[in-house]
Amino acid sequence: MPIFPPSGGFIQAIRQSSRELRVAEEISIAPDHINRLLLSPAFVDSFQRVSKNHGLALPLKFSSTLDELNFLSVLSLLNFASGYRVPLHIQTGRGAWDSIRALAFSLYITSSSEGDLISAKGLKTLDAAQIAEFMGISLHVERPHENIPGVVVGELGGPLHDLVQLIVSVLNETGGILVNSGYPNLGSFVLEALQQAGKVHAEAQVEVVLEKLVRAFPGFRDMSEVNGRPIYCFKKALFLIHAITIRFGSIDPPPFPIPSTSHLPVFSDNVLPSLLVHLGVIDLSRSSSLSGLFPGAGSEAGLRGLLDPVPTSTTSVPGALKGVPKEGPIVTEAQAYILRAAAIDACELITELAHSLDFSSLGKGKEWISEMTLPDLDMWIWAVAKDRPEYRVLERFAARDTVYF
Repeated sequence: MPIFPPSGGFIQAIRQSSRELRVAEEISIAPDHINRLLLSPAFVDSFQRVSKNHGLALPLKFSSTLDELNFLSVLSLLNFASGYRVPLHIQTGRGAWDSIRALAFSLYITSSSEGDLISAKGLKTLDAAQIAEFMGISLHVERPHENIPGVVVGELGGPLHDLVQLIVSVLNETGGILVNSGYPNLGSFVLEALQQAGKVHAEAQVEVVLEKLVRAFPGFRDMSEVNGRPIYCFKKALFLIHAITIRFGSIDPPPFPIPSTSHLPVFSDNVLPSLLVHLGVIDLSRSSSLSGLFPGAGSEAGLRGLLDPVPTSTTSVPGALKGVPKEGPIVTEAQAYILRAAAIDACELITELAHSLDFSSLGKGKEWISEMTLPDLDMWIWAVAKDRPEYRVLERFAARDTVYF
C-alpha cells in the first residue's frame, strides 16, 4: 500500500491520483462524448428522477439516532461483494447491494433477541456459519466423487464461501479494533469523528471524518499502488459520509454536525466505470492493459439505443427479463483500480463541463444540469444501471477478493 495522504489532503489525493493514473494508462475521455451523454434523452429525461434512488430507504425502527448511525456505519463497512454478483443471483436472486442490505437488516433485527450483533463485541465474534445463515446461502459446492461414478459429494468452497470469509474477516477485524480502542460500536467512533469535525470550518469537516475512518480501519483503507503510482479511492468511507448527510441532513436541529458532501468525489465501484465505458464516455481503446475488456462498448454499434429515451417495452431487449445477469470480465486488482480511477476522473470532467454549459439556448427545463453535484451524478449512474432494461444486461467487470467495492 502507498503511504497515507497528508492530513487535510485526502480528497485532493483521490482526485489527483485518479487523474494521474487514468492519464498514465492512456484512457481517453473526450469532451464531445461527455456532451453527447449530457444532452441525450437518456440522461435528460431520467436524471432528476433516478438520481434520488440512493438505496438508503431503511424499513427499520431505530431506538435512537446513534442506533441508526451505527447501522449505517456497519452497512457502509459491508458495502462490497460486487465481484460476487452472479453467484449471489444464482443462489438468492439478489445482487450484491441487495444481498448486503439484507445481511445488515438480519444482523440488526436478530440483535434484539440474540445480543447486539453489530456492537463492537458482536462484530468481533461473528462467524462464517452465522453470516451464511443470515444471507441465506450455502457454503458448500458439489463435485463428482473421485472413485464412485455417479456420486457427488459436498465440500466447503466456491465463490460464496470466499465472500463469506471476506465478510467475517472485515467484521471481526473492525470489531477487534473497536473493542481494543474502547468503543461500544462503530457508530460511536463515527459520532466522535463527526463531533471533532464540527469544530473545524465547514470545508474541512469531510476531511476530518474521512481521515479518521481510513486511518483507524483497514476495511475503509481503499488505496493501492499501480505500476508505481499511488491510487486512493476510499469508496466506502465516502459513501458512509454521504449516507449520513442523506439520512440526517434534513433534521432540524441536526443531532450532530453534518458535513457538506456536495463536492465529494464519486464512490467508485464496478458499476460506474463499466457503465461509463458502455455509454461512450470512458474510452479504453488505447489502454494496453484494458482495451480488450469490453469489446465494442462505446462504439456506434455498442451505443445503439443506449442514449435514446427510456423504452416503453422490455420485450425487445434480449435477456432483460432474465434473473441471472451475464458475468462480466474478471479483472485483476490493478485493472480494477485503473478502471475505478478512470470513473472518478470522468465524473469530475462531466460535472465540470456540465457547469460550464450555456443552457439558455437549449430551452427551459435544463438549467438543473449546470447545478449537478458529483454525488447526484454518482447516484444516477449507479441507479440507472438498474432502471433501464437494456442497461441491466450490460456487462460489468468483476473483481473478487476485495472488501472495498
